[in-house]
Amino acid sequence: MNLAILFGGASYEHEISIVSAITLKDKLSSLNLEFIFLDQDHTFYYIDPSKMDAKTFSQGTYKKSPVLSLKQGGFSQKSFMGSKSLNFDKVLNLIHGADGEDATIASLFEFFNIAYIGPRKDASVMSFDKFMTKAYAYSCSVDTVSYELLSGQRESKIDFPFIIKPTRLGSSIGVSIVKSPEELDYALDVAYEFDNRLLIEPFIQGVKEYNVAGTMTNDGLKMSIIEEPQKEEFLDFDKKYLDFSRSEQVNEADISDDLRQDLYEAFTKIYNPIFEGALIRCDFFVVEGKVLLNEINPIPGSMGNYLFEDFTGLIKNISLPPKKEIRVKYTYLHTIRSAKGKA
Repeated sequence: MNLAILFGGASYEHEISIVSAITLKDKLSSLNLEFIFLDQDHTFYYIDPSKMDAKTFSQGTYKKSPVLSLKQGGFSQKSFMGSKSLNFDKVLNLIHGADGEDATIASLFEFFNIAYIGPRKDASVMSFDKFMTKAYAYSCSVDTVSYELLSGQRESKIDFPFIIKPTRLGSSIGVSIVKSPEELDYALDVAYEFDNRLLIEPFIQGVKEYNVAGTMTNDGLKMSIIEEPQKEEFLDFDKKYLDFSRSEQVNEADISDDLRQDLYEAFTKIYNPIFEGALIRCDFFVVEGKVLLNEINPIPGSMGNYLFEDFTGLIKNISLPPKKEIRVKYTYLHTIRSAKGKA
């Protein structure tokens, strides 16, 4: 399988995407890999696999790499003989945050008829916004944590302590736990720096959290083991940044069969059918025995490889949704011309 990995993007999570791509270089080493870097100015670069390391990007030497252009069916590189097409079967969209998860790349790939692994346009738009995610979960009969939406306001009706989150950002960027009124203004200033809409959720001390990843394969929906992440109050940016470089499989959570079934059932409701073609991870809370969706990660860090025993086999077996082709026959225009006596 020839797989191209697209990473980078004009996003606050740009560097995290680079970390994920470097991790997958090793994790998917048995595949024929190509690497496409999208910089913050929206220029595509072909990165030689031998140069897939942090220094290439931190020192800006990627700018010496060949520039790529989008074309129908893929990417091309200019050469003295015209242009050369990049050889791949599918592109793995590994851009976290804006560009990758907000439907920009999905729209480009569908416009240029490029086969890709990742959330489609409707799934991207819905899951990129945490407020819309809650509405979607409700429509799927999956419960979520209670919340309040702020759009410029600086007061909340939820009792302290609570969590403030930008609605359209991941990796815990801009997220704060507010334990008293004295901490509120600073937390709001930080969050509003990243987004003009915020979510306020009650902070549940000692809440049990479980992660499940999965994707639709040629053999049906394949779900990962269930992980109980080890953390303190919550995973801040630095902890999540390091978390994205994981490549060793984690241990499965020690939970009852009933809870395992409830978590898998909730994941299935969220996944089908909107996320077909993507490998996603859902993070759940369990409060008093009830499963609550915390968030959807439509492009999880390093694709959640550490949750699967055979990650390479899984990537090779992902099923992509059929693309509906529209063929214009100009029947209506021919009818008009015939009615006017024109050939």
